[in-house]
Amino acid sequence: MPFDNWDEIRTAYQVARVGTVSGAAEVLGVHHATVIRHIDALEAKLGTKLFQRHPRGYTPTEAGQQLLSVGKATEDQFAQLASRITGAGEEVTGELVVTSLPGLATLAIAAMKIVLQQHPGLRLRFLTDQRVFRLEYGEAHVAIRGGTRPTEPDNVVQSLGQQRSALYASHDYLAAFGTPKDQSEFAGHRFIGSENRDSRAPYLLWLAAHVPEEQVVMRANGYESRYMALVEGLGMGFLPTRQAEADPRLVQVMPPREEWMGELWLVTHVDLHRTTKVQTFVAALKEAARNCPAEI
Repeated sequence: MPFDNWDEIRTAYQVARVGTVSGAAEVLGVHHATVIRHIDALEAKLGTKLFQRHPRGYTPTEAGQQLLSVGKATEDQFAQLASRITGAGEEVTGELVVTSLPGLATLAIAAMKIVLQQHPGLRLRFLTDQRVFRLEYGEAHVAIRGGTRPTEPDNVVQSLGQQRSALYASHDYLAAFGTPKDQSEFAGHRFIGSENRDSRAPYLLWLAAHVPEEQVVMRANGYESRYMALVEGLGMGFLPTRQAEADPRLVQVMPPREEWMGELWLVTHVDLHRTTKVQTFVAALKEAARNCPAEI
C-alpha cells in the first residue's frame, strides 16, 4: 500500500533507532504526544505492531526491525545525495544554458570557447531569439541582452559595455551602386531594415530618421535574414562590428558612431548567480569582452 504520510514513517524510524518516545520527540523537534499519535496511526495502516511497549521504552518487533533497516539505508542514501548535490554545485560540469540576441552570438561563443577549454565536462546550450528568455522560469542560466537595462526584480544585472555597430554592404552591392562617402550621398542607395518598427536599437532609430522609407527595399524580422540580405547584395545595413569584421564578404561603409552604440547587459537569476558554473561562464564572458574591447 502507498504511504501518504512520510512523517509517520520518519517518526517510527526514529523511535526504532533511539528506543524511546521522548528521545524521538527530541530528535524530531515535536511533542511526545505527536510521536505516539504517528506510531499508532502507522501501525493501524499497516495492520501490525511495530513496537513492544514496556516501561523502559519501545523495542522494535520483527516488522519494526525491517522498518529500522530500510530507514537506515534511506537515511544513508539521502546523506549521499546531499553530498553529491553539494559537490555538483561546486563543479563546472553538466548543462549550462546561455541565451542572447542573434547579433551577440560571436561574443557568447568566444566565452564558450574559453570555458570549454578549461572545463571539458561542461555541456553548453546556446539559444538565440528575438524574444526574451525568462530566467525565473529556468529557460536559461545566463542571458546577454541589449537595449535598456533589464528590470526583472529577481535578476542580477551587470553592464557588459556597449555594442559597436557600423554600416556594411557586400562587394557586389558597392560595385553596382558605388560607395557613399557619408550620409549626404545616400540618394539612390538601398537599405535593409528590421520588420520590428518599434525596435529601440540606436542604429535602427538612426536609420528611420535619416533614410526615406522608400529606400528601405527589404525588412526582415530575423537577424540572420538581414545578415544574408547584406551578404547577397540587396542593400546596405547595420551589423555589430564583432561579427561583420570577420566576414570577408562584407565591407564597412561607415565606421561605428557613438549614436549607433547600444548597451549590453549580463543577466543571471539571483538563485543561480553565485553557483560555480554560472560564475565561471560570467568570468569567461567578461574576459572575452576585455580581449576585444574595440569590437563590443
